[in-house]
Amino acid sequence: MTIDPLAHPVSQSTTLLFAAVLVAMIVSLALEEKLHAKKSLIVGIFAVISLLLATAMHLLPFGDITLPNGHPISIPVYIPGVDWGVIAIILGSSVFVDVTSRSGLFTWIAVKLTKASRGDPLKLLWYYGLMTVLFSAVLNNVTAMIIVGSLTGVSLKKLNRSDKLLGFLFLEGLLTNIGGMLTLISSVPNIIVGNAAGISFLRFFLAASPYVLVTTIATIFLGARLFRIQKLSTAEEKEEAAFLIKSFDENDGIEGRAFFWFGAFMLVAFILTIATTSVLPVAKELGMGFVAIGFAVIMLIRYKSEVEQFYKAVDWDLIIFFVALFVVINVMEHAMVLELIGKGITFIIGEGENLFGTAALLISSAAFSSVTDNIPLAAMLAKILVAQGTAGDSALWWSVVFGANLGGNLTPIGSASTLVAITIIHKYKLPMSFAAFVKLAVPYAALQIVFAVAYVLLFLA
Repeated sequence: MTIDPLAHPVSQSTTLLFAAVLVAMIVSLALEEKLHAKKSLIVGIFAVISLLLATAMHLLPFGDITLPNGHPISIPVYIPGVDWGVIAIILGSSVFVDVTSRSGLFTWIAVKLTKASRGDPLKLLWYYGLMTVLFSAVLNNVTAMIIVGSLTGVSLKKLNRSDKLLGFLFLEGLLTNIGGMLTLISSVPNIIVGNAAGISFLRFFLAASPYVLVTTIATIFLGARLFRIQKLSTAEEKEEAAFLIKSFDENDGIEGRAFFWFGAFMLVAFILTIATTSVLPVAKELGMGFVAIGFAVIMLIRYKSEVEQFYKAVDWDLIIFFVALFVVINVMEHAMVLELIGKGITFIIGEGENLFGTAALLISSAAFSSVTDNIPLAAMLAKILVAQGTAGDSALWWSVVFGANLGGNLTPIGSASTLVAITIIHKYKLPMSFAAFVKLAVPYAALQIVFAVAYVLLFLA
């Protein structure tokens, strides 16, 4: 269900009106704490307003849909606007992780990592940071954040270092977007741009991995300094940590060995299946959302008579937020707001390829993807570059890849994984508003984007 702008012309004043609505939503999210309203309600209100305005102005396509077999069906116009694959991934991954944690597996992994760090918070930060990047590269960012966030809470609680939890979770949220640039299948924008430019999996990995490695190290190093996560220096601290480590037993929380090993097997199978969904027969058609839901259902069989406890634990505020956000973005697409953004970017980069245009495209892509969904943005920019006849080896493609991914580190709504990180932070009753996130994130995002510009211009241009 898409709208043809030629058949349904949209005036510039209408586009500007909806752009103002989008800006108003972003400002309202920034003032979330002062408004004393949950983010799901704020975006839900703007979704309702957007749909009413778009319908009144005849911007949305209405009518029945005819399936390939000739069967007509009627679907509310806002249903196709929601990326149900993302919703299924969040829902399935959350339930899967929650049930699997009952096996004691995550506690076991957390204690093993904690022991390997010898109780040193700085070493533990490096271990978890590198694990976040690795998981984000082979899984989707949301699943990686859910799993690593769960492990982090267990480790720091056992070390009596809960005061460092905010820094750990915040940095892990940023690192998911860095890890999401490592391979062609790590994020949807990568897939979109890679397919449009004809970039192979190996070429993508070889081009992105040096940047990911350097930026990961820089981000963890900067985070350790700003959040004052330091290594143990005094003999007393090391002695206390050693005492705590001795009391740790990775077998605590393991209800039964059979379920523990089943949980371990399922976690490995889940990671491998998610990582290879795009090439697996049948699964590639059903998508990663189906895989996440499928694994969650299998794990729920263990608690078949009490599954409602896991349904209650689902973060419905996060689910509803994403549904409403997808609706708003879909309306903005029909109102040509995304096209307006695209025209602005085209004006910035100019005709042909040049160093200024390449840098400007990366920076503007990051800025726009921080306030809107990076998937339609990447798709729109890919179409623009294809229409301009951009060569497959052009650095402009990499500007879109880096910009679309890194923009998620500027605001909590810039990517699904940073929003999940905020949700986990709130779960532990730690303070983090929209404005607070942006204030904390700016130094990291600026560093990452500057590195990206330099890397693209020096090594990929």
